[in-house]
Amino acid sequence: MKSNTVICGAGIAGIAAAYHLAVRHGVEDILLVDERAPLSLTSDKSTECYRNWWPDAPMVALMNRSIAILEELAEESGNIFHLNRRGYLYLTADPGKIPAFERDAQTPSGLGAGPLRVYRAERSDQRERSRSANSISTSAPLRSASARSAEYIPSPTEGYANLPAGADLFLDPALIRRRFPYLSEKVVAALHARRAGWFSAQQLGMYLLDQARSHGVKLVRARVTGIEQSQGRVSAVHLSDDSTIATPFFVNAAGPFVEEVGEMLGVDIPVFTELHLKVAFRDPLGVVPRQAPLLIWNDPQTLPWSEEERRFLAAEADTRWLLDEMPAGAHTRPEGGADSDIILLLWEYKHECEAHPTSNRPVIPPPLDDTYSEVALRGMAAMLPRFQEYFHRMPQPMLDGGYYTKTQENRPLIGPLPVEGAYIIGALSGFGLMSACAAGELLAAHITGSRLPPYAPAFSLDRYDDPDYRKLLADWHDAGQL
Repeated sequence: MKSNTVICGAGIAGIAAAYHLAVRHGVEDILLVDERAPLSLTSDKSTECYRNWWPDAPMVALMNRSIAILEELAEESGNIFHLNRRGYLYLTADPGKIPAFERDAQTPSGLGAGPLRVYRAERSDQRERSRSANSISTSAPLRSASARSAEYIPSPTEGYANLPAGADLFLDPALIRRRFPYLSEKVVAALHARRAGWFSAQQLGMYLLDQARSHGVKLVRARVTGIEQSQGRVSAVHLSDDSTIATPFFVNAAGPFVEEVGEMLGVDIPVFTELHLKVAFRDPLGVVPRQAPLLIWNDPQTLPWSEEERRFLAAEADTRWLLDEMPAGAHTRPEGGADSDIILLLWEYKHECEAHPTSNRPVIPPPLDDTYSEVALRGMAAMLPRFQEYFHRMPQPMLDGGYYTKTQENRPLIGPLPVEGAYIIGALSGFGLMSACAAGELLAAHITGSRLPPYAPAFSLDRYDDPDYRKLLADWHDAGQL
């Protein structure tokens, strides 16, 4: 059996690569290989969110391109995958964080994520004159824009077109309460990143897969067990069904198993894995409004236990950690349409992270933490106080999880491997769905010899051969690289 290209992995990365090769480049005879059903390993464990608000220039460029493709696909499909532009709302209740909050907000704007509109509190003697706020643009110096709340354009519940880009930074607590009355009154700053939202991962993935299959892509349910080389080039792929596929091109899109597949080629893939969990609850009390954006708490916190609960937890070594300070990052959003009352809760208050994952290879199905649901729910109360109403009557949780496969600097790996004819599209971390369209496009450009975008070198494996890049990694700061 022969194939022009064999892609190992039918998650969103492999499917996006197949789509771009077959549909947009006209490559024929592509084989997509996976022992599991498409999109069923980690792609369906996602929060399904996207954003272009990153503190890293290549990531901003990659995400801008990926979102542009998402919007193209939404337009041509009648928005079959329900793309919205609700945005991400980052929040803090710490007045001491305001200068850093504002400073950090300027970074993505300056890297191409769009203008930053700042809304400050007006003094009573200036209201008639409509004190202006700073606006920072990627293409212009500081300019003024009105800070009046009427000029803030709220995100609609549905749709993605003709909406503001960049972000709105609120530094007026009274205005925050007017715009987002369900939040804690302690919130002192809120950053609403606007070219952001979510969509249905399954609907997007299946749309891309259907388009690819209509252009000749074949899906084989099997596992890659070996890769042959001849004179330093890929020549054949062995599958678990005892078949051998002769091919000149092989794509490692194996998600959390990219390192294992890399070993079949004799190539070291510098990644590690983190297990990330998420929980879904029914929210009959409407604690999270159905029109809310993704809500992210940027402050560390201690969980709100009663005195009796604290004594109980302190008595046992394996529960005492629940009294410690927890990290920032608790986030939640509504899930489903207007008739749904489901909400998603996520908070990486702890995870396993190994520099060399050979000692921490992904386990399928992933182990779940029985305490996660209650800890996540309690952690949301700092941001949305009405979550306290669920403390003693917690809704039935629906818990699942998947693996983030990451490089040290949390940039993906997209491009050729040291073996001729071998390529990788992986290390997509927690941004696989939002980046997949542009990542698949970039991978297809490498394979077909098409023109590469300026950000291509930032995601190539050979970046680690650059001494200057290795020096950069020694001081890498990953703020915002969720």
